[in-house]
Amino acid sequence: MMVMDFFQKNTSSISGTHAQALDTAKLRLLTVAMFLMMGYLAVCLRLVELTLLKPSSQVEISVSGVGDVKPIGKFFRGSIFDRNGNLIASSLKMDAVYVNATLVDSPETLAQQLSDILPDMNEGDIRRKLSSEKSFVWIKRNVTPKQKYAINALGNPALGFKKMAGRIYPDANLVAHVVGYTDMDGKGIAGIENFFDKQLSESGDSLQLTIDLRVQYILRRELIKVVRKFRAKAGVGIVMDVNTGEIIALVSLPDFDPNHFSDATNEQKFNNATLGVFEMGSTFKIFSIAAALNSGKIRFSSTFDATDPIKQGRFTISDSHPKRRVMTVPEIFIYSSNIGAAKMAAFIGNEGLKNFYKTLGFMDRVPVELPERGFTLSPSPWRDIDTMATSFGHGIAVSPLHLIRAASAIVNGGIMPTVTIFRPDEDLPTASTGERVIKAETSGQMRKLLELAVAAGTGKNAWVEGYNVGGKTGTAEKNIRGRYKRDILLSSFLGVFPIRNPRYAVLVILDEPKSLENTRISATGGLTAAPVVSQVIEQMGPLYQILPDTERTRKDIEKEMAVYLKEKKK
Repeated sequence: MMVMDFFQKNTSSISGTHAQALDTAKLRLLTVAMFLMMGYLAVCLRLVELTLLKPSSQVEISVSGVGDVKPIGKFFRGSIFDRNGNLIASSLKMDAVYVNATLVDSPETLAQQLSDILPDMNEGDIRRKLSSEKSFVWIKRNVTPKQKYAINALGNPALGFKKMAGRIYPDANLVAHVVGYTDMDGKGIAGIENFFDKQLSESGDSLQLTIDLRVQYILRRELIKVVRKFRAKAGVGIVMDVNTGEIIALVSLPDFDPNHFSDATNEQKFNNATLGVFEMGSTFKIFSIAAALNSGKIRFSSTFDATDPIKQGRFTISDSHPKRRVMTVPEIFIYSSNIGAAKMAAFIGNEGLKNFYKTLGFMDRVPVELPERGFTLSPSPWRDIDTMATSFGHGIAVSPLHLIRAASAIVNGGIMPTVTIFRPDEDLPTASTGERVIKAETSGQMRKLLELAVAAGTGKNAWVEGYNVGGKTGTAEKNIRGRYKRDILLSSFLGVFPIRNPRYAVLVILDEPKSLENTRISATGGLTAAPVVSQVIEQMGPLYQILPDTERTRKDIEKEMAVYLKEKKK
């Protein structure tokens, strides 16, 4: 009994000690769990604050390496989209590799290794950076994840990475001169990036442009083909809504990849479409003849003698394909007579034509949301010979954007459109609110002349079945050091469709195209630029659901032309 009592007493004591230990352990585990839950909850609350409650402009990023912590808003710019919501430009977190050159043992070896990983960088340039003996030197910004992995695999302690915001242009060259580019610090340098720099960088707002990437692609592809075919120095293409002034597409060749803008030449970066100014040649007859008709002094039935060239001092005005007879106004336009246009211009006088050009905006830069805008070069003083020469596009140099804007006003009923490349919110008005520059009656007459010029005149190659394109060719001899050269040309075509109810203007210009060897195909506007306009319209029409006009055929238009031609005999 004594043994049993002893055993029971000690067993009871052991059980109590064990239970007490278990209770203590449970309390400690509960305490730890509570602290963990509190920590987890704090992290969750911070994430909610950063991602949902705090404005993006106040969010900060931590970067490794040299430099201060800077706000995301400083680097992350707003995105840019086309009119259909397709991305044109955006900012992404990217890695940038740098080197502490004081830690580099062998610049030659490391330069070779890095150039193998970064093929777009010159080995010599890398070696110079590695040999600079500076504690911080950028090697390359915006390296890819694959390149970062390969650089890390080198195991070189002199190399490091820093998180930055890289500006990405998914379509590369496609809209280069429209969107522009930013510098290494994220500042807009050209194009839309520059014009809206404050809005994109400080506010972080996104932009939507009037550009349609589908039409942009079509225009650029066809322009590249013709530039190569005729070995042109440069090319320009613009598509504009003639009523709202919206730029649907804008191409300047040569172009560049804004993702690698530092590799581009000055010629590639130059925007020929808005900054370049050219003597446009016979496309200017659209404006001089419109001025004559709008003055009320000249009618369709008016005639001018184009039998002989005009001699004015040391200047001689002649026709490329002379008819050597009296011509009506429609004939002068259809057959693109320089002599006829010059005599019409002389009839309305120096001030009359000069003021009309001013009304069309030729004497000022085109107001548009791009910093690259060219100034018109016009005669000063303005003499009699200048009135005659500018009537067919010599002696006055304007930008392609000047030309298509003024032509839009001529065909849309006479209202100057407000040119824009920025698409406002849907609730804002986009219709043109410009001033009237010609009478509606004159606009109708000019549409008729443009239609005739394509149906049976110099613009035959711009014809598109069903769309009844109207337009005008231009083949200007370029002025080289004060002398016009017959074999150095600026060839162009300005097309409008549908011409009976105009919606879009398409301008194509080739700078110094060459005639095709061993053929009869010369480098004129009718043979180089007009076919490109035709191809663009043919593809753009169905894309924009513009129904073909089956009631009015080419033969119908030619019959009308015959009526106008008979007027010379009356």
